[in-house]
Amino acid sequence: MFKSKHRVRSVGGFFGVASIACSAIFATPLVAQDKVTKLDIASVFGTSNYLGQKAEKIAEDIKAISGGTLDMRVHNPGDLVPALEVFNSVSSGAVPVGFDWLGYWGGTIPVTGLFGGLPFGPNAEVFNSWVFDGGGVEILQRAYDPYGVHVVPCMISPPETGGWYSKEITGPEDFDGLTIRIAGYGAKVLSKLGASTQLIPGGEIYLALERGRIQAAEFATPMIDIAMGFDEVVDHYHFPGWHQRSNWDSLIFNQEVWDELSSTHQLQVELACRANIQRALSDHMPLQAAAMDTFKGKGVQFHRFSDETMEALSNAWDEVRTEEFAKDELLQEAYDSLMKHAAMFAEWDKLQDLSFAPE
Repeated sequence: MFKSKHRVRSVGGFFGVASIACSAIFATPLVAQDKVTKLDIASVFGTSNYLGQKAEKIAEDIKAISGGTLDMRVHNPGDLVPALEVFNSVSSGAVPVGFDWLGYWGGTIPVTGLFGGLPFGPNAEVFNSWVFDGGGVEILQRAYDPYGVHVVPCMISPPETGGWYSKEITGPEDFDGLTIRIAGYGAKVLSKLGASTQLIPGGEIYLALERGRIQAAEFATPMIDIAMGFDEVVDHYHFPGWHQRSNWDSLIFNQEVWDELSSTHQLQVELACRANIQRALSDHMPLQAAAMDTFKGKGVQFHRFSDETMEALSNAWDEVRTEEFAKDELLQEAYDSLMKHAAMFAEWDKLQDLSFAPE
């Protein structure tokens, strides 16, 4: 049994089993009970921004659909553990649950780098389909099993931006000597082009830019970046987000904590996470458009990387992929599986293409 002081905490008794149709799952828990399970969530994101607020929304949904019998409280980075210690803390049982960006754990579990951000990879629609209907989540769980962690994918983001820079990037040579905050495989790619990369938690990026510790930074999408205040320090905003065409956040449970939950509570967590994924896919674009309009009004300069720059980034990624994937069989298996799934979409899209050349 789970012995941590953060173990599942329960009060009350059991009333009995209710016979409820599946259609009522979001109105009433499948099992009528007054037993309340309380869990703390250590988030890698602060609740002042969209990502941390999504974690709070998930917790609210879980509480609502469980009829209040599963009560989860989100804590900001540093309240329980620092952001970059969330995975190890969940694995050890120091905290029962975490809310994370999967890419943070790529140094320990290589396959998470694929979920955190695959350079020049498929879009969110394809990735989402692969995770739930192409074997992706099963592969991810196999990677987590040795660490005693159960993972529930909870959010997918659309393409991020290419980042914030103190000057315009006009060619690949401008990365040489540049100090930039960037994570995951994107960092390895830019290192190939001579950049000095740093992994800095989101809440610390603004100060790093302001104090000159870094000259550039990528973090997320416009509607998230706007809350971070990066435009107050640098004003060159680059596109496209070649390094993260889509990426995942998740709830991670200490495996013993997950196993102690009832099957009903487990299902309610999974349903709340699927609902949040749908919510993120639907609200992202309107929020991006509004944020970009605000940035333009504040004088932020928008740039697209040149074709020469994109080609250099793509070539560097080919090198990184060859080097990194050769080190880990599961990572290669996941990539091959994802690319096979993406090819199915490509064939469909080609047949459904509505473009035509007028006579």
